[in-house]
Amino acid sequence: MKTKIRGAIFLWLAVLLMSCGVPEETAVTPTTLPTAVPTAEAVTLGWTESEIAALKSLWLGSLPDLPPDPANAYGDNPAAAALGQQIFFDTRFSSNGQVSCATCHQPDLFFTDGLSLSQGVGQTGRSAPTIVGTAYSPWFFWDGRRDSQWSQALGPLESAVEHGANRTFYAHILDEDPGYRAPYEAIFDPLPDLSDRSRFPDSAGPVEDEAARAAWEAMTPADRETISRIYANVGKAIAAYERQIMPGPAPFDDYVAALLNEDEAAMQTALTADEIAGLRLFIGTARCSRCHNGPLFTNNGFHNVAVPVAEEAAPDMGRIKGIQEAVENEFNCLNLYSDAGKDDCAETRYAKMMGQELISAFKVPTLRNVAETAPYMHAGQFISLTEVLDHYNRAPAPAIGHSDLMPLNLSDGELAQLEAFLHTLSSPLAVDPALLAPPES
Repeated sequence: MKTKIRGAIFLWLAVLLMSCGVPEETAVTPTTLPTAVPTAEAVTLGWTESEIAALKSLWLGSLPDLPPDPANAYGDNPAAAALGQQIFFDTRFSSNGQVSCATCHQPDLFFTDGLSLSQGVGQTGRSAPTIVGTAYSPWFFWDGRRDSQWSQALGPLESAVEHGANRTFYAHILDEDPGYRAPYEAIFDPLPDLSDRSRFPDSAGPVEDEAARAAWEAMTPADRETISRIYANVGKAIAAYERQIMPGPAPFDDYVAALLNEDEAAMQTALTADEIAGLRLFIGTARCSRCHNGPLFTNNGFHNVAVPVAEEAAPDMGRIKGIQEAVENEFNCLNLYSDAGKDDCAETRYAKMMGQELISAFKVPTLRNVAETAPYMHAGQFISLTEVLDHYNRAPAPAIGHSDLMPLNLSDGELAQLEAFLHTLSSPLAVDPALLAPPES
C-alpha cells in the first residue's frame, strides 16, 4: 500500500511539473572556450593555453585509476571477476536458456547489440548502452535507476523481457553445478543446503510472474534473505568482470599526446585538417563538451535533449522515475546487501529526487567508440551520427519537460567536420582478449 501511495504521489508531482513553464533564468547557459585567440594568451602549435587544458582533460591519459566500489568488496577480486565472466556469457542464466548478458552486450560491438530496442526473452523498451568504462559512473541504466554496477547487473536477470528468470532459479544453478559451486564458495560464503524445494522453490522471486512471486512470498524472511544474498553476490561477481572493460587510446588521444609533447609532425599524422576543425567545434561553438567531458566524454549526468518519442511508445519519464527506483531498490548502496560503510553512498543519500529538469532526462553516454555503436539515444531513435548532429543543430522542442538544447546553427560543412572528429574516438578496447569471450572450461 505504501508503494502504491508513493507511486501516486510521484506521478501527481511529475504531471504537475510537466505543466509548469520553464522560467527563463533556469535555462542552462553553455560555457564555451574562446573561438578567437586572446592577445594575452600563449599559443602552442595553434592552440591556446585554455584550449590545451580542455584537450588534456579529454585525453585518455588523464583518466584516473579506477577507484574501488565501496558497495562491492569483491569488485577488484580476480577470482570474482573470473566467476563473473563465466556468468556473463552463460545462457543458462535465463528462463529460456538462450539469453546471457552478452546477448545485449556483445564484445565485438563494443558491448552493445546494434538494436534500437534490445531483445532478450522479449523485447525491451530501450537500447542497450555500452558497459565500456561504465565502472567510473555513479549511476546505471539510461535513467540511472541503479547506483552501482553490481546492482545494475541484477536488474536484467529478473526482468520479464530480458533474462526472464528469478533469484532462486539462479541460486540453484550455482548450487548444483560444481563448476559454479566451487569458485563461488572460494570467494563468498559456503552455499547453504538448498535441496529442500519446499523452502527454496525452483522458481521464486519478487518478479512479475505471479507463480514465482507467490512462491517467494511464501518463503520465510530468513530464507528470502539467504537467497537474496546469493543473488547479490552474483551481481558483485559480474561487476568485478565488467570493471575490467575499458577503452583504449584512439587517434584523438594520439593527437593530444603529440600536442603535449609539442610534436607537430605526430600531430599532423594523428588527425586530418577536417578532424581538427571538428575538434575545435566540439570544444568551442558546438558546445559538445558541456556534457561530453572528461576522458570518457561524459559527465555522467542526466539531460533532456528533446529526443523524439520512440515509435508506438508513450513518453519516457527518464531520470525523474529512475531516481525514485534507485533510492527504493533493495540492492542500493545504503541497503542490507551493500558492503559500503556508513559514510559512503553520498550520491544515493543526497540524490536530487524532483525537479522539472529530471523529466525525460537521460544519462549522457560516453562518446568513445560512438561511431561504432549505432543506433543512438535511449531507444535508438537515430540510426546515424548525421541524424544525431542534425537534431542537436536544430534543437527541436521536447515532447515533455524542458530541453537543455539550444540551436547551434552550424553549416553542413561544420556538421561534417564535427562528425569526422567523432570518428577519431574509435579504438580497440584496452582489454585482454581472453576477457572478450566465454572463459575456457
